[in-house]
Amino acid sequence: MLVKDIMMRDVVTVSPFDTLRDALSLMKTHNLKCLVVEQQDPHDAWGLITYTNIVKTIVAENGDIDLINVYDVCAKPAIGVGESLDVRHVAKLMTHNIVKRVLVLEDNRLVGLVTIDDIVGTVLDLLE
Repeated sequence: MLVKDIMMRDVVTVSPFDTLRDALSLMKTHNLKCLVVEQQDPHDAWGLITYTNIVKTIVAENGDIDLINVYDVCAKPAIGVGESLDVRHVAKLMTHNIVKRVLVLEDNRLVGLVTIDDIVGTVLDLLE
């Protein structure tokens, strides 16, 4: 099975200059646990911000989420894979790097997102 068979294609992005409040609002609106942080130019790296990153920052900064921007908290560069890669290799990459999400890129253009939940769900479906 390949990445393109299980990836989520409708990915919600956020500007690195948006506040954490903006990011949380987007997550709530779309019922998501992470957002992809946009590039600043075509050769820039993509980033990821998760609700966990935001919650940890809220606790550390005493809840002042209007003064902190996404770029202060996000993981950048995010790990990216191609859509033709076998899911087994992605699972190994994710466990080796202790990440739950990887971007799917084509020539540094965002085409999707794969989560560990996507991989586990696929494996469980195959076992049934």
